[in-house]
Amino acid sequence: MKRHRNGEIWDFEHELPAVAANQCGVDVVLGLDGGTTSTVCVCMPVIPCSHSHFPDPLPVLARAVAGCSNHNSVGETAARETLEQVMADALAKSGLNRTAVRAVCLAVSGVNHPTDQQRIIDWLSDIFPSRVQLYVQNDAVAALASGTMGKLHGCVLIAGTGTIAYGFTEDGREARAAGAGPILGDWGSGYGIAAQALTAIVRAHDGRGPHTMLTSCILQTLDLVSPDELIGWTYADPSWARIAALVPVVVSCAEAGDEVANTILLDSVQELASSVKAVVQRLGLCGEDGKDYFPLVMVGGVLEANKRWDIGKEVMNYISKDYPGVQAIRPTVEPAVGAALLAWSFFMKESKKSS
Repeated sequence: MKRHRNGEIWDFEHELPAVAANQCGVDVVLGLDGGTTSTVCVCMPVIPCSHSHFPDPLPVLARAVAGCSNHNSVGETAARETLEQVMADALAKSGLNRTAVRAVCLAVSGVNHPTDQQRIIDWLSDIFPSRVQLYVQNDAVAALASGTMGKLHGCVLIAGTGTIAYGFTEDGREARAAGAGPILGDWGSGYGIAAQALTAIVRAHDGRGPHTMLTSCILQTLDLVSPDELIGWTYADPSWARIAALVPVVVSCAEAGDEVANTILLDSVQELASSVKAVVQRLGLCGEDGKDYFPLVMVGGVLEANKRWDIGKEVMNYISKDYPGVQAIRPTVEPAVGAALLAWSFFMKESKKSS
């Protein structure tokens, strides 16, 4: 177990009182949710209970937050530094060190292939004692677990800055759709919606598209005078989250009756619904007759029901027409807690096998 990889972040362990350094036998799991915008780590004690009898509220010992940990966005070195820092912060806040950790579930965007998983597991193996169980997943898996309380079954739809649909069968088969990033077409995501709106403004200004109130509303929001200035604004910092932040303006214009904005949102609904349907069909979650029950966990700012033009509700309307057994779930815990529940679940399964 290395003392430090990134500067002196583990030095706090040598400053803990002996009783706090896990001499009292506290066992914990770490759950990490790493996205394009932020990374969250929670530390939870190992609880001897079943999925259906978790205490309410869940006993989260500590929570730490850091920046982006998607290696496709910031590079592998910066991503690892962020992940290591947030784990160290969560343990420090808990008053514990790495000897207390029994399992780690790291769910990070950008983990799209077994080679990604193995590379991160190899790195984690340098940080934690060899007996610690290590699990690496895409961040969508933690989002699913946050709605199913750690049970990997059903489908999750994430629609925030980016979007992805991810599903599991009860026997462990999995499938995904979308989630390839904005260049390869995260249509329906916050970035996709806002990018279409910016494009519509440019087209209207050129005379290639219809007039839209998106022009005045977005220019006012950005404190710009002319659509020509959008070019400089966009390419000055074409980060995904910065552009996705314009989604509320698009929704407001659609609610005010703007046809261009309304069409953009309808397109996003169809794209999001098609991602879910692709996963459901590939896994057979709906059963042979298409009517079997399955949970659909819905996560992300685009799907939040805080407007009259409710994207999440419209997505459900599309899906339920084909799959009447679908049940929408809005998680009551954050994805990092879902990752911690997965770590707990994996640890308990392995403990039963060895007992």
